[in-house]
Amino acid sequence: MTAAAVRPVAIKIDEETKARVKRLAEARHRTPHWLMREAITQYVDREEKREAFRQDTLKAWEAYRTTGLHVTADEADAWLAQLEQGNDTEPPACHV
Repeated sequence: MTAAAVRPVAIKIDEETKARVKRLAEARHRTPHWLMREAITQYVDREEKREAFRQDTLKAWEAYRTTGLHVTADEADAWLAQLEQGNDTEPPACHV
């Protein structure tokens, strides 16, 4: 991240939260600013992954509704059990 790309943003937090951030920053030998930036970055990363998962789920549901192709829970469980045991097996075939 270049210095030109960084822009200050103000947020309003209550005094208790501000004190908590300050205590935690001191314990981590970081500044409150660093701690808040890190928290925001981690939150945005996590929420982007959650949204991507949600979009994949919606696409999968629409594909199922369109084609009817699926595997049963028992078939999926058996395949996952094989993978867990270290067996590199092909996933079960989809069926209608």
